[in-house]
Amino acid sequence: MDKKKAITTDRQEELVKQFIDAAITVHRELGPGYDEAIYENALAIEMDIRGIPYERQKVFDVTFKGHVVGEGRMDFVLGSEVVVELKTVDKLSPKHTAQTIKYLKALGKPLGLLVNFHEYLLKDGLKRIIYAGN
Repeated sequence: MDKKKAITTDRQEELVKQFIDAAITVHRELGPGYDEAIYENALAIEMDIRGIPYERQKVFDVTFKGHVVGEGRMDFVLGSEVVVELKTVDKLSPKHTAQTIKYLKALGKPLGLLVNFHEYLLKDGLKRIIYAGN
């Protein structure tokens, strides 16, 4: 997590709260143990039901010296404001955090969530990521 101070908006905080509530609902019903795609599908359904605005599998260009060299995909972007990266791993690693920070940098937003559905309690698999810029 970047130690620089980043300012988040009330809207971003509300989106995070709504998403976490939706993710807890999905996790309570499905439990741990499924592939990431299953949780992604269930979250999309739950966010639709709740009216949470999101983009799924948002594609972005990866550039090098002004040239597009590839593309990346973010699992979810909430209301064009908050990046959400889903995982189903035994333990979140610094690599997962770095991946989320790259997505925040690409979107130009400070707030992201890293969510590991493999945990018995979802709260143990939630990581808030702040990116304050270079």
